[in-house]
Amino acid sequence: MSNTTYGYGSGMSASYTTSQSSNAQSFGAAPQPAPAPKQAQDTGPLIKDTSTQEFMQDVIEASNSTTILVDFWAPWCGPCKQLGPDLEKAVTEAKGRVKLVKLNIDDHPAIPQQMGIQSVPAVVAFKDGRPVDGFMGVQPPSQIKAFIEKNGSEPQADPVEEACNHANELLEAGNPVEAAQIFGAIMQQVPDHLPAVVGMIKCLLANEEVEKARTLFDSLPEEALKEQDVSAVKASLELAEQSADLGDLAELQAKLDANPEDNQAQFDLAVALNGKNKREEAVDQLIAIIKRDREWNDDGARKQLLQFFESWGVMDPASVYGRRQLSSILFS
Repeated sequence: MSNTTYGYGSGMSASYTTSQSSNAQSFGAAPQPAPAPKQAQDTGPLIKDTSTQEFMQDVIEASNSTTILVDFWAPWCGPCKQLGPDLEKAVTEAKGRVKLVKLNIDDHPAIPQQMGIQSVPAVVAFKDGRPVDGFMGVQPPSQIKAFIEKNGSEPQADPVEEACNHANELLEAGNPVEAAQIFGAIMQQVPDHLPAVVGMIKCLLANEEVEKARTLFDSLPEEALKEQDVSAVKASLELAEQSADLGDLAELQAKLDANPEDNQAQFDLAVALNGKNKREEAVDQLIAIIKRDREWNDDGARKQLLQFFESWGVMDPASVYGRRQLSSILFS
C-alpha cells in the first residue's frame, strides 16, 4: 500500500489518545515510548517562484539536498510560455528527484546577469550549490525527461515510511509489542497516517484486544475503507470478532468429535482455529465441509474460506495452501 494519509478530525485524535495509554500497558511497552521518526529535510514545494533576495535559500542552499532546476523566463517570451507547462509536468512526474524554481528576469535581472544568461527560456540545473548543466530554448518533453534523469538526485527516503515498514516486519516476525510502539510513535507524529493505523489494528488483533481494534477501526474515515489494506484488516477484525464468541478450542473439537458430520460445529472450529492463527488447520476444517456438503448454509464454508484469504493476503502460505485444496475440489 501506498503511504496514504486522511483527515480524521477530532474523532480520530480522541480515539487514539484514549487507546494509547491502555495499549502501552496491554502490550507491555517499555516506560519510555519509541521515539518518533524524524522527518526528512524539506526544501520546499516542487515548483515555486523566487527572487534575487531568495535565490540563495531557494536554489544554492536547497541544491545541497536535491537537484534544483532554475527556469529563467520573461512574461513577453512566447517560447517560455511553451516550455513552462512541459517543464512543470516533467518535474511533477519526477516525484522529488528535482525541484523547479522559476525566476522572472524582468523583475529580478541581477542573477541572470551575473550568470551570463542572455536569452530565455534558459534552464540551469544546480547541485551542491553550483550549476552543473543546462539548456536553452524550447525542448520536447522527451528531452526534458532525459535532462531530469541525467541530473536528478536520488529521492530521499521517507523516515516515516521506513519506520512503518520496520514495524510491519516486526509484526510479521511475531513481535507485536515492538511493532505497536513504533506504530504508536508514528501516530503521535502523523495522526492520520493510514498504514500506521492499520498496523496498530493488526497489533491489537495479534494481542487479542478485539474491542480496542474495533474502536480504532471505526474511527477511520469513510474514504479510507476503499484502500486494499483496510479491507484486509476489516476482514481480519470481523473474523476475530466471530472467533471471540465461539469459546474454547477443546470444547469445539469435542463437539465435532461427538458428531463428525456436524457442519456448524466444524465451521465454528475453523473460525476459532483461525482466531488462534492456526490457519492451515482452519482451512482443513472448511475444506472438509465443502467436500461433504458444498451447498451447506448457502455455500457458507467456501465463502468463509474466501474471507480467510482476503484477511491473510494472496501470498500468505495458508492462502496458497487453501486455494490449492479448494481448486482440487471445484475442478476435480
